[in-house]
Amino acid sequence: MGAQPIKIAILAMGGEGGGVLADWIVDMGEANGYVAQTTSVPGVAQRTGATIYYVELFPKAQADAAGGQPVLALMPLPGDVDVVLASELMEAGRAVQRGLVTRDRTTLIASTHRVYSIAEKSALGDGRVDSAELLGHAERAARRFIRFDMAEAAEASGSVISAVLFGALCGAGVLPFGRAQFEATIERGGVGVKPSLKAFGAAFARAQGEPDVQAAIAPAATPQPRHPAVRALVERVQRGFPAEAQPVLLEGVRRLIDYQDLDYAALYLDRVAALPGGGKLLNETARHLALWMSYEDTVRVAQLKTRATRFERVRGEARVQAGQVLAINEFMHPRLQEICETLPGGIGRWLMNSTAPRKLVERMTQKGRVIQTSSLRGYMMLRTVAGMKRWRRSTLRYADENRRIEEWLARIAETAARNPELAVEVAQCQRLVKGYSDTHERGLRNYDTVMAAVQRAGAAIAPATLRELRDAALADEHGHQLQAALARHALA
Repeated sequence: MGAQPIKIAILAMGGEGGGVLADWIVDMGEANGYVAQTTSVPGVAQRTGATIYYVELFPKAQADAAGGQPVLALMPLPGDVDVVLASELMEAGRAVQRGLVTRDRTTLIASTHRVYSIAEKSALGDGRVDSAELLGHAERAARRFIRFDMAEAAEASGSVISAVLFGALCGAGVLPFGRAQFEATIERGGVGVKPSLKAFGAAFARAQGEPDVQAAIAPAATPQPRHPAVRALVERVQRGFPAEAQPVLLEGVRRLIDYQDLDYAALYLDRVAALPGGGKLLNETARHLALWMSYEDTVRVAQLKTRATRFERVRGEARVQAGQVLAINEFMHPRLQEICETLPGGIGRWLMNSTAPRKLVERMTQKGRVIQTSSLRGYMMLRTVAGMKRWRRSTLRYADENRRIEEWLARIAETAARNPELAVEVAQCQRLVKGYSDTHERGLRNYDTVMAAVQRAGAAIAPATLRELRDAALADEHGHQLQAALARHALA
């Protein structure tokens, strides 16, 4: 077999500079006596579209000596890649799955941060792929595995992840080019040179195994609340509950003060304090109760969309420069049910059960609207909805959710008296109730189905059976697997 080219595969998502990285490698190769070729195959199925860029480099002097031009491949082949660069951990996993990473030859360079796929984010349950498993598979598959959070490194440098990957590639020492040649390539590009070189240098040091300065900095102590009423709630948690439950309870208090007010957070602690027993039952019920009490309604959505921190985050993600104007468009499509649930209980029920008024509202809201929250008019519209938080306890949605929460807590207490392990499974069934609009409706339907089965079975149902029913309900949004599980256990 004759001399082989250097084969490099780059897996990156849209907007992460995978094309820039491939161009840098090609430019560096051509500037230093190599024949270079790059191709790309864009994808549209995952997130913003994962693309595979493929680069091959072959020494020009060797090609001239052989009296011809090398024939370079257009796509990477399984088992035949020297270097794989992945802009995100799942993309590294995909490279391993495709066979591009092999133990005998491949250096894998990947960022450990995650950008969750649509399938992971839309799952009814926790659909996230275990990052530890991805890291383990990659470690076993690669000859050498260089990894760290490159998105964080890029943000710290004010640059993009492609510059970090380029620096890590240089630090890995797998290409026949020195650091000066890498840096000269960035300088020839002429765009964002200073931040790119900063990101490059930090990544080079990480790949070379130099200690991470940021990791050595001790975290700052958690500040104590200054507001007396908030401090009283914190002290109540610290005095009245077991130490192992306090982190969950404090997060619940923080979440519910932000969601509603101090009284609502105090109600949360009252409910937790009334629970029988402790240990896992206390922890699980406290966690899921905080989630349920902060259910997503139109008020909450408007509140989150008009926060200053959200505008800052979007500006940062879009990398808005001084003098640039940012426009944020929100697609809103509230159904009649969401409108009724935002109204006071009596008015909401009247509208829901009416004829002509209901048809009028449905006709007015049958099409979605685009609201520009970066404009004064759009921002004030959503701030008005967010301001309705003060009347949340009088709404139809609050009455319905509060009733369900009280029934759930009563069922947990009743079950705990005879089977504490089963009570934990009942507490975890709150996982079925989440989101808003159609997502909430489907989850609530599955929750009601599971609770009805528990009611019919009574003391005869085993904790493992209830866990199986819950997992089946989370497995598909249409409830087919749940119905199959109910039939299998004669609980349909």
